[in-house]
Amino acid sequence: MSANIIVKTVILSTLVIIVFSLGSALVSMVKDKGQSDRAVKALTIRIGLSIALLAFVMICGALGLLTPSSIL
Repeated sequence: MSANIIVKTVILSTLVIIVFSLGSALVSMVKDKGQSDRAVKALTIRIGLSIALLAFVMICGALGLLTPSSIL
């Protein structure tokens, strides 16, 4: 398996986890009506994952594992 496929799989799975965390925060906000801190924890996890994903993409780009594609 090439490194490019592994990198894309990591990126896609991290994006899915980020969306799941965002949905979890929404559900906890609706259910708890502001009485617990579950939404804050879920959003904190989402922010941490987003920052980690951005750093991962930048590092992979610098190492040449990800290359930009041209539409033209």
